[in-house]
Amino acid sequence: MPRRDLLVAAGILRDKQGRILLVGNDWQGAGRVRFTLPGGMVEAGETAPEALYREIHEETGLRITAIQHMAYCVHIEDERRGERAIAIVFEARWDGLLNPADPDGFIVEARFCTPAEVQQKLDSPPQREPLTDYLATGVPGRFYAFKGWDGKGGLRIPGLSQQQPT
Repeated sequence: MPRRDLLVAAGILRDKQGRILLVGNDWQGAGRVRFTLPGGMVEAGETAPEALYREIHEETGLRITAIQHMAYCVHIEDERRGERAIAIVFEARWDGLLNPADPDGFIVEARFCTPAEVQQKLDSPPQREPLTDYLATGVPGRFYAFKGWDGKGGLRIPGLSQQQPT
């Protein structure tokens, strides 16, 4: 099976109370909503920041006013699915009112969540662990790698979070 390479741009957007914006995705249209940071695929001819501006607006109705920095990067190598996904996550400032109007129809909800709610709502370790680490430490620029969406083989650079690769 040929490998599929995915490049994703996602954003950490905080409200005045410090809560983090999450969006509810219903990818299969079966009513199983999974929460993620807002963002999506970088399209051909687009840079990651351009994709971030576009995806945030499409999924939430908000406008990015400034990208503060790259918070972290996540690499998921999922041999079972034949996928390599690289997600670049930026912390950004925003303006506007929440009004999800996803043209793909996947986003069914957008809400600001406390760090404890984020921990509960993100069910995939490659999504949950880097974000909760970043929220707890405030240290930007870390790189995370996982051997699948189940979180196996996870490591954090600088510093190992679980184990060294074999």
